[in-house]
Amino acid sequence: MFSRKPIHLFKRFPSSSLSPSNYLNCHLHSFLSNQTSTLPYLSQSHALIITSGNSNNVFIASKLISFYASLTKPESSTRVFDSVSPKDTFLWNSIIKTHFSNGSYSNALEFFTQMRGSELGPNQFTLPMVVASCAELMLLDHGKTVHGLASKLGLFAGNPAVGSSFVYMYSKCGRMGDACVMFDEITERDVVCWTAVMIGYVQNGESEKGLECLCEMHRIGGDVERPNSRTLEVGLEACVDMGAIGEGRCLHGFVVKSGIGCSEAVKSLILSMYSRCGTPGESFVLFRELRNRDLLSWTSVIGAYARSGLVAECLSLFWEMQASDIVADEIIVSCMLSGFRNSTTIKEGKAFLGIVTRQNYGSTQMVYSELVSMYCKSGLLTLAEKLFSEMQHWDKECCNNMVCGYAKVGLPAKCIEFFGKMQHVGIEAGSSSLVSVICSCFQLGAIHLGQSVHGYMIKVSMDDNVSVANSLIDMYGKSGYLNIALRIFCGICRDIVTWNTLMSSYTHIGNFAEAIVLFHKMIAEKVKPNSATFVTVLSACSHLASLKEGEKVHCHIKERGLEINLSIATALVDMYAKCGQLEKSRELFNSMNERDAISWNVMISGYAMHGHAESAIEIFQNMETSNVKPNEITFLALLSACNHSGLVEEGKYLFGRMQEFSVKPKLKHYACLVDILGRSGKLQEAKDLVLSMPITPDGGVWGSLLAACKIHNEIEMGARVAKHAIKSDPENDGYYIMLSNLYSSIGRWDDAISVRKMMEEKGVGKTNAWSVV
Repeated sequence: MFSRKPIHLFKRFPSSSLSPSNYLNCHLHSFLSNQTSTLPYLSQSHALIITSGNSNNVFIASKLISFYASLTKPESSTRVFDSVSPKDTFLWNSIIKTHFSNGSYSNALEFFTQMRGSELGPNQFTLPMVVASCAELMLLDHGKTVHGLASKLGLFAGNPAVGSSFVYMYSKCGRMGDACVMFDEITERDVVCWTAVMIGYVQNGESEKGLECLCEMHRIGGDVERPNSRTLEVGLEACVDMGAIGEGRCLHGFVVKSGIGCSEAVKSLILSMYSRCGTPGESFVLFRELRNRDLLSWTSVIGAYARSGLVAECLSLFWEMQASDIVADEIIVSCMLSGFRNSTTIKEGKAFLGIVTRQNYGSTQMVYSELVSMYCKSGLLTLAEKLFSEMQHWDKECCNNMVCGYAKVGLPAKCIEFFGKMQHVGIEAGSSSLVSVICSCFQLGAIHLGQSVHGYMIKVSMDDNVSVANSLIDMYGKSGYLNIALRIFCGICRDIVTWNTLMSSYTHIGNFAEAIVLFHKMIAEKVKPNSATFVTVLSACSHLASLKEGEKVHCHIKERGLEINLSIATALVDMYAKCGQLEKSRELFNSMNERDAISWNVMISGYAMHGHAESAIEIFQNMETSNVKPNEITFLALLSACNHSGLVEEGKYLFGRMQEFSVKPKLKHYACLVDILGRSGKLQEAKDLVLSMPITPDGGVWGSLLAACKIHNEIEMGARVAKHAIKSDPENDGYYIMLSNLYSSIGRWDDAISVRKMMEEKGVGKTNAWSVV
């Protein structure tokens, strides 16, 4: 094209009164006047420029370079540049801009190096592009060299664009301190400069400082500092990062007041902010104000409803979008699926999946990922497994969702197995997955495996993640490895969950006094306890029957003016009951506005343990009139109350009523009723009950009957029952001792000695007695 002979061009001229020279001049004038061009027109113009002998004109060459760049033809721009000699700074800037604007940052820097070699110096237009290229390529050292050159050439004075480019570069490379120093050195700051430092703060996780810059910029209030749409975009991004919906509303108000918000682009930005901050109502209002609703705006408003789990609204908007001839893409489909994932309406999710499949969206990796996530969160692991097996490539999000899904549905072995597969193929585990795996190791009692996972966490620097560290404290602490749990506790930046986890570990292994000590230490360090903290420490007080410590905790709750929610109220009722303060316990129970099954059971158990069976039954009767359904724990507490008070008929009656509430009696219920019957002398009835049980009696059931035989001196029956008890629970030394004592009481010394020898042969040792005194 560049070597076409003039004769061929002149043959193409139209027949007119214009001479060839006039035609060329008109065409050149038209070419230089245009702001945009098409490739055919540009090719024709380029040919005419060569024909007319203007190919070495620097201004015309720069125009050609610019047009080729705008048509994403940087290689043509480079050929034009190479054909011109000599070159000036303007031409060098044009070729550097070409490659910079087309994302060829390495080429832009290469041409800058050639420019320096040509002994032509850069100017205030060259450096911003060069510095921005260094930023995009994260070439901090190269950028520092350019910084030195700019200082040497005095290009900072009166050129805020140069300073702004260095602010951007330093912040992009994570050197926010250097960016701030550069910003402070700029004497004439314009909107570009302010926006650059705001972008730096937001990108480096300091969104609050970014908003402070915006406020300061507004306070100065000059024309050059007036925020533009990019500034507002950064400010809104900062609001999203902080979840600062209040500040976002203020920024929205500023936009409306200043008139900037009239543009559709700014309205879309504000819509996106409301959407990502989880305020679907405001998102919807702003969405309706948009005249031109593109796919992005539809995605924003549907995403807002999806994050809140408002599936009906999502579906309504999706159908409206379809009716508006907007074609959905995989992103909006993923938003819809995330809405189903965040709600409990999995049925609608499956129906939508059918639509997705028919419209061929279901084959993209993004949609697959959302579907797997939806099924895992809903506990539908069979469907998740099926879908996962169809995926061509494993991605990080899907794999982590599978690990968490297995843990959620109580499949710890599969959770650990899948985690192992992830490690084998080199997929990094997220914090949620690591927490799930550690919890699974604890559930299986596989502490050594948990230690291996702990080693992996240290290797990938995840052990300092507070959620992961909390799961490790929980595993080690509740498994009795308190030294390791304490070492992790002392070595991390603790949150309230960390304190609660260690406190819970103490109560789990019976170190109730240590749990209370930890609570007081927490208060001394000005850490604010939450509901879980109070429930845990009150449980420790209950187990120790420490009224003094329990009252201290109650006073602390009152002093802080904390709301006594259902969990705390139930824990207080339990604590006072176990400390023998039944009146106080009942007073608190009566003052509760809301009661669940646990609350009712705690009050019934409180009366039961102190032998107040009539009061326990009264509470049960009140429970029947409420909307709360009794469960197996309720009946176990009632049977225990009847047992303590010797209420045989009431116990039998309550046992019979379990079926009314669809509660199937467990071994403990049978053991309790056997004990009630046995203690009252109804040994034959107790024996008949045991023999008629629909489930195999365990040592507890036989032990209750054996104890009754001993009380009523029924030696023969006791001997037969003891053999059943020993067979059911051969490690329980109590059964051997009870049988030996039965034989001794009637002078069957040889049999008694034989039982003792049996203990020795089986390696069953006598448990040491203990006392709280």
